[in-house]
Amino acid sequence: MTTSTYAIAIGSNRRGRHGGPAAAIRAAIAALQGVSAVAPVIGSAPLGPSLRRYANTAVLIDSDLSPPALLIRLKAIEQAFGRRRGRRWGSRVLDLDIVLWSGGCWSGPGLTVPHISFRERDFVLGPLVRIAGDWRDPVSGRTVRHLHHLVDRARPRD
Repeated sequence: MTTSTYAIAIGSNRRGRHGGPAAAIRAAIAALQGVSAVAPVIGSAPLGPSLRRYANTAVLIDSDLSPPALLIRLKAIEQAFGRRRGRRWGSRVLDLDIVLWSGGCWSGPGLTVPHISFRERDFVLGPLVRIAGDWRDPVSGRTVRHLHHLVDRARPRD
C-alpha cells in the first residue's frame, strides 16, 4: 500500500470535554495518526451564523488510507469529541477537513479534494503556509504560499 501525505485543517470554537477550542485542537492532533508537521494555532473570526471566534491550525499527516477512508476516520474523531450534526457553519467542538492530498484530486460522495473553499480561507492558508508553503494546488497550479498571498492582499485594511 502506498503512503500519502494529507493536509488537514483543524478548527474549534466551542468548549468540549478537553476544554476550550485551543485545548480541543491539541487533543485532536494527539488523536491523529501519522502527524509529521503542525502549524501554530491562530484565532479567526467565524463564518456564517456563529458568533464565537475560532481556533484554527493545520497539520500534515502520512497515511496509507484512501481519501474516503481517512474522511471516515476524521468524522469518527469529530464525533468522539462531541461534534453534533447540525447547522452549517454553526459552533462546533471540532472540525477536521482534508484540504490537500499528495495524490492530487479526489471527488466522490461527500468528499472533494482539494477542499472546495480552501483557496479563499485565510484561516486555512495562514497555518498551512507555515508547514506546506511550497505545496501546489493541483487545480490552480499555485503554491499554498501564493494562494495565501492572494488572500492576504485581498483582505480589507484598516
